[in-house]
Parts: sequence; structure tokens; C-alpha cells
Amino acid sequence: MISQKHSPYVFSFFMALLMSSIMSSIISIFNLGLISGIVGIWLKAWALAFTTAFPTITVITPLVRKLVLLVVQEKA
Repeated sequence: MISQKHSPYVFSFFMALLMSSIMSSIISIFNLGLISGIVGIWLKAWALAFTTAFPTITVITPLVRKLVLLVVQEKA
């Protein structure tokens, strides 16, 4: 198991993995349709998307948390 102190990076990894997978598949199918070879095209797109998403999520998560605190109302 991974230490609790690494949980922000584990969160970022899984968020990037799932979101990049979903988004790259939807965008690939939207742009090209269900053509022959779409799985290979999608995997190539996913590789690029994931290598971009993981560091991006890792860097912007603290900013997003601050923005959430600004717009979410505390209990009354």
C-alpha cells in the first residue's frame, strides 16, 4: 500500500487516468466516428492526454480547492 502522505498524488493519478481516458475516447469518436482503428487512435490520444493531465491536476488542485472555498457557503 501507498503511504497516506502521498494521497494527493494518488488522487491526481487516478483523476488524470480516468478523466483523460473518458475525454480522449469521446473526443476521438466525436471527431472521427467509429472507424476502423479507432482503438489505436484513442490509445495514442489517451497517452498524450494523460501525460498532460497528471502534472496539470497535481499543480492546479490547490488552486481549485481555494476557488471552491470562495464559492461554497458554510453551513448556516
